[in-house]
Amino acid sequence: MEWSEVGELPCSIARSLAVVGDRWTLLILREVFSGVTRFDAFRSRLGISRNVLADRLHRLVGEGILEMRPYQEAPRRHAYELTEAGADLYPVLLSLMAWGDRWRAGPEGPPIRLVHRCGAHVRPAPTCEECGEPLRAGEVRALAGPGLLSPRRRRAQKPS
Repeated sequence: MEWSEVGELPCSIARSLAVVGDRWTLLILREVFSGVTRFDAFRSRLGISRNVLADRLHRLVGEGILEMRPYQEAPRRHAYELTEAGADLYPVLLSLMAWGDRWRAGPEGPPIRLVHRCGAHVRPAPTCEECGEPLRAGEVRALAGPGLLSPRRRRAQKPS
């Protein structure tokens, strides 16, 4: 299977990776969540080449993760802002950060600490919406959902 085909799999993780599955895309999103919205600011903070940055921003806009808003007319320039779909990626980045803080932080500790608006230092942890307990491997089952066994999917699997 080619990487370009990953987004066609009946798997939400694979479909998500097809959109945000490279390091530059996640780092661009990190910057957007930190308040960066302009092309030159992304370049300056990330040290990324113009063509790679332009490609990733174009893809994020095309996938509905970011939207372009003009902020200057002559020359025309745009800011990149999160859509609702983009904002929903925040917990994904927090989970990656928590993993990195635990398994990849240097001897000095994590480089960033998160502070909730109430003033508490927090570590992101996915929890059950029903009971509030942390979600842990071995305590959650994966069952077939409607997208896995949909009529469209069954037709695609039948031999011709």
